[in-house]
Amino acid sequence: MALRIGDEAPDFTVETTEGQIKFHDWIGNGWAVLFSHPADYTPVCTTELGYMARIKPEFDRRNVKIIGLSVDGLDDHKGWIQDINETQNTTVNYPMIADPDRKVATLYDMIHPNADNSLTVRSVFVIGPDKKIKLTLTYPASTGRNFDEILRAIDSLQLTAQHQVATPVNWKDGEDCVIVPSISNEEAEQKFPKGFRIIKPYLRMTPQPNR
Repeated sequence: MALRIGDEAPDFTVETTEGQIKFHDWIGNGWAVLFSHPADYTPVCTTELGYMARIKPEFDRRNVKIIGLSVDGLDDHKGWIQDINETQNTTVNYPMIADPDRKVATLYDMIHPNADNSLTVRSVFVIGPDKKIKLTLTYPASTGRNFDEILRAIDSLQLTAQHQVATPVNWKDGEDCVIVPSISNEEAEQKFPKGFRIIKPYLRMTPQPNR
């Protein structure tokens, strides 16, 4: 059964490049991104892991831990990380899950037999402090991901978890937000002291509440 938004992220205990972890304990009270890669020593994955290492401070700033996975062992991971550091001019600074028995890949439905019955697709799971899945993305093995979009989505998830707003198309942190329809205009006047614009009765915009 595929995991869906709102489901609890399955817990597991695994070996990683930074030691053994129990996933829910490792997440703690913050957020997490779990992202899989088809295999070690593959070109697109090399660029992805290098980029994530470079932008890890942006995840740290949002209280988000990041962790990678592929269906290879620790020795392969450690050798590949040396290549990533060399070719991407960075230092991998987050754990990589060793999953040669496909335990985690199976739990998270990361192997899609119609695409490839041995390698994981490029899955992304954003998990909240309540250990619930907040966002999922799945890319084919041939297409590298846009991790700037993951950061943008996390900004929206964290904002909308605290305030009764939604974020419109192409929204970026600092831009106006949509007031959710369940809030009346009278309530909105109290909740959004910066004011709001009524474009249609169902479409009302307000400055980002936490700015």
